[in-house]
Amino acid sequence: MSIFSTTRKAEPSAAIASVTAQPDATARTGAILSSGVSIKGSVKFLHELQIDGEVEGTINSTGTLRIGEHGHIRGEVRTRSVAVQGTVDGNVFVTERCELQAGCTLRGDIEAPRLIVDEEATFLGSARIAKEKRVPSDANSGDALSPLQ
Repeated sequence: MSIFSTTRKAEPSAAIASVTAQPDATARTGAILSSGVSIKGSVKFLHELQIDGEVEGTINSTGTLRIGEHGHIRGEVRTRSVAVQGTVDGNVFVTERCELQAGCTLRGDIEAPRLIVDEEATFLGSARIAKEKRVPSDANSGDALSPLQ
């Protein structure tokens, strides 16, 4: 008499493949905050996030933020780049690119090295195009470029 049973239910091979498969480093997908979802507080993410819902609070990231046409942000946004189709009520600080697309509304100030504003976008606030500025590093070595902090 055997202790172990030899009748074992086989697992589907597709399930095994999905568990053991290594993710492709080049195929990085972002997260989505769907329409109808509401968050109150701080949102942090690393790579990509699309918001079609509502966020009341701050958004901090080193990645790319997309605010969909149903997205509504009430608070400060600090990220690498942002593309806005929905509504933002608050200031936006980006280190690379800010794009206000057709149909969006942004009420607040923008600080970005690159700003793209569609003619059908609504922007109520001020914009500061923050480029690199020259800061002397040493009296003998001349000027060095330093990013605007």
